Amino acid sequence: MKYVEGRPGRIFVIRLEDGDIVHECLERLAEKEDIHAASVIAVGAADKGSRLIVGPEHSRGQSPIEPMEQVLEDASEVAGTGTLFRDEDGRAIVHMHMACGRGKSTITGCIRKGVKVWHIMELVVMEIEGVKARRILDENLGFKLLKPGG
Repeated sequence: MKYVEGRPGRIFVIRLEDGDIVHECLERLAEKEDIHAASVIAVGAADKGSRLIVGPEHSRGQSPIEPMEQVLEDASEVAGTGTLFRDEDGRAIVHMHMACGRGKSTITGCIRKGVKVWHIMELVVMEIEGVKARRILDENLGFKLLKPGG
């Protein structure tokens, strides 16, 4: 386990609109507001055609990891949570998972391939101050992993 302590900073309350791409909007907000570390929660709806990463093709033994992708077939209710940290180049990177449900089925996955808002989505971004942490590329896995402490 690796960790670093921080403290609450600013809190942003956001309403995304029809057609917005969730991770792109969050990363633009982070650049505009100079957010370096934050937690994020989301509630609302995702539109059909939204893409989620729903797991690795093989759970062990493959390097780099090959992600599986799922495309939403219709509008879905969503609840999501995630984090936002800068990478080694200083770019804001969101890591957020959403559960997207319609009827009796739910698909859960990472939003990095593009989740599009269906009419409305509400987000709360809670800045974390005093934290030195970066997302650093792990060549073996092919992911930018969080490195607390810088």
